Amino acid sequence: MHLTCTDMPAGKVDEALEKAYNAGCTNILALRGDPPREQTEWTAVEGGFQYARDLIKYIKKKYGDHFDIGIAGYPEGMEKGQDKAILMQHLKEKVDAGGTFIVTQMFYDAENFIQWMKDVRAAGIDVPILPGIMPIQTHAAFLRRANWSEAKIPPSWTEALEPFKNDDAEVRRIGRSLVAEMCRKLIDAGIFHLHFYTMNLAQSSQLVLEELGLIGDDSGPQKSLPWRQSLGLKRREESVRPIFWANRHKSYVARTQDWDEFPNGRWGDARSPAFGHLDAYNIGLKGTNEANRKLWGEPKTITDVGNTFAGYLEGKVKVLPWTESGLSSEINVIKSHLIDLNKRCFFTINSQPAVDGAPSDDKVNGWGPKGGYCYQKAYLELFVPHTLIDKLVERVNADIKLTFYAVNKAGTLRSNAPPEEEGPNAVTWGVFPGKEIIQPTIVEKISFLAWKDEAFKLGTDWARCYDAGSESRHVLDSIMDNWYLVNIVDNDFRRSDAIYHLFDGLVAPGSSHVAPTAANGTNGTNETNGIHDLKTFNEASGSAVPVLAS
Repeated sequence: MHLTCTDMPAGKVDEALEKAYNAGCTNILALRGDPPREQTEWTAVEGGFQYARDLIKYIKKKYGDHFDIGIAGYPEGMEKGQDKAILMQHLKEKVDAGGTFIVTQMFYDAENFIQWMKDVRAAGIDVPILPGIMPIQTHAAFLRRANWSEAKIPPSWTEALEPFKNDDAEVRRIGRSLVAEMCRKLIDAGIFHLHFYTMNLAQSSQLVLEELGLIGDDSGPQKSLPWRQSLGLKRREESVRPIFWANRHKSYVARTQDWDEFPNGRWGDARSPAFGHLDAYNIGLKGTNEANRKLWGEPKTITDVGNTFAGYLEGKVKVLPWTESGLSSEINVIKSHLIDLNKRCFFTINSQPAVDGAPSDDKVNGWGPKGGYCYQKAYLELFVPHTLIDKLVERVNADIKLTFYAVNKAGTLRSNAPPEEEGPNAVTWGVFPGKEIIQPTIVEKISFLAWKDEAFKLGTDWARCYDAGSESRHVLDSIMDNWYLVNIVDNDFRRSDAIYHLFDGLVAPGSSHVAPTAANGTNGTNETNGIHDLKTFNEASGSAVPVLAS
């Protein structure tokens, strides 16, 4: 977030910072800003800040190290005639006040920037420098922006672009090569970050990135971890995360902001007084009730809810309460299983297929350094009717390679993990040349119980989108109040379907779908499908759901 001193008294700054904090924002670009249009010279607003360094000190005093604070750098000066030594002094003052990275004004003279960078390091400033790269969209815009920022244009650039100034496509093509070559010089000089000013026009930036080999082919950078890392100052070294928040990145970062152990490679210390608390983190359902009803319709039965979940997997529903984005491509391997489960009204909210040694540069399952291999255990997380939990637990316990945790809204926990083995169970890991085994995704009892509160709250929030007494409110509340949240891990990463065979022959009460059975008439655990028990339950609940005999 950009935060300037222009027309910003301390009260407005407090409001902006509070909103940024609650939204999970961990990066602020702190600027003095330009004077308002009606003023010719900069003056601080009453109760405001005179310089960017004052704003930085204020942020640090209020929020400590929560925010990474970016500051502006000017390789070619802010205005003509300014003393470069004074500008360097001001830059160091901003860093000393708490600035943690520098974003520079746009420029096109690579040699001048590299010399400025050397001067910055010589002044004792060692924070990351992000050079401001302005791709070339049209010749007129190129000149206008360069003149506005007083950026020097190398004569060779003028010679290359001037003959084609009226041909926008050719200007973009030539500009791509010029800007890409400048970026290569910066990288060769020791720059590790490039900051592109896209101006809401993606094409020119994309062309430069393609020429640099950073996107568009297999030579580009890979995911360092199988989940999106936080950019927060205290969390850059975080390397382990519970799988439960795989689809709730923003919520996870916000909830765990004050937990303790990130630099030590653990996702958080369960003994932290902040662990598990929900009220302060604003992790509930987003969007208005009206907007959410448009997303998910008016489910009146269990089958309606199942169709909504299946619709998400089929691309008909954009998101669910437990997801922040669309499906990942790795789900394609197990999508048919998931759709079948949801149509039988077992509501899946998180899953991953088994992976037995995918190359680390694989476009679907790869992550980490090149030359390695990635592995993961089959994982499934879903809501299960309380009336079927005993049958499911019985089947899981019949397979010694399966482990599970199940909990209801009231906190009743069931598991087959021995007390001495309730620590982290790695469900994703990578093997890379010259490195220790990396285990970035885990299942753990204490984190599952923390996630439980959030998972049930999201479902309850969905129910509250509908009027009290409505059929939709009733069916969703019934699920959240009575069903179990279950996660199952197949610890044999070479198997792919064992988890899904646990549900052979089972249908949630109220579902209008019938359940397939295993090809040999068993559920894969050398027992019958338990049809009698299910039929008894359906009759007891007044359901007329047909049950498929094995």
